[in-house]
Amino acid sequence: MKQRPLKSSSSAVEFDPAVFLASAGLGRRIIKVKVGEALFSQGNAAEYVFYLQTGRAKLTVVSGSGKEATITLLGPGDFVGEESVAAVAGLHMATAVAITACTALKISRAEMLRVMHEEHAFSDMFLAFLVSRSMRIQADLVDQLFNSSEKRLARILLLMAEFGQPGEPEKLIPRISQETLADMIGTTRSRVSFFMNRFRKLGFIEYNGRIHVNKSLLNVILHDQLFEHNAVGAALFPGQPEKSSLTKRQSKAKMPA
Repeated sequence: MKQRPLKSSSSAVEFDPAVFLASAGLGRRIIKVKVGEALFSQGNAAEYVFYLQTGRAKLTVVSGSGKEATITLLGPGDFVGEESVAAVAGLHMATAVAITACTALKISRAEMLRVMHEEHAFSDMFLAFLVSRSMRIQADLVDQLFNSSEKRLARILLLMAEFGQPGEPEKLIPRISQETLADMIGTTRSRVSFFMNRFRKLGFIEYNGRIHVNKSLLNVILHDQLFEHNAVGAALFPGQPEKSSLTKRQSKAKMPA
């Protein structure tokens, strides 16, 4: 009796998440989204997950009274619409809108669930993304609760320029309105305008239609006091300088009982 030849393990094509996310196929297709167009809207059925290949987008929510708020900004390598893979399919809780021309991979819920179950390399990568997104949301919450509006604005600009991420930062960030920045940090457009002008005078940013972020902007969020050694010699905040949190604690400790 002739024995059947064994299949070589090398003949099996190894799954590559990067190739999967870069190409169209069964249950997924590449779409082009123009500036201002939505990938999906709040209240739509959550049937697709989107993987942003190029471009920038923002995630916004609208309250029952019609007030809109920007939750976060999205860039290449981000998934959005991940609620589509929940145990029970529901509705999108936010709207994803392109702020630059975008290219995205639109993946159906069924295909997303299939590849998550069958391909461990993909599920590991997707889980790592979700954990990273969760940590980012926690950091945003801490930032909103404890930091000043100046620090919140500096942090948003640095995140948009991708400082702290692998590779060289972009520095020149996508066009974004002061109203959107104000929504994201919980202040008014006039305050954003004031601090943007202050950052520009201090040399932290350059602004001529688009914002060019310099690494020196990190000083705003790394230091708890005014920039006494800054070569410009100008205070970041107007009026009397606030005491740092350490100075405040020392002052309280010296107060009589």
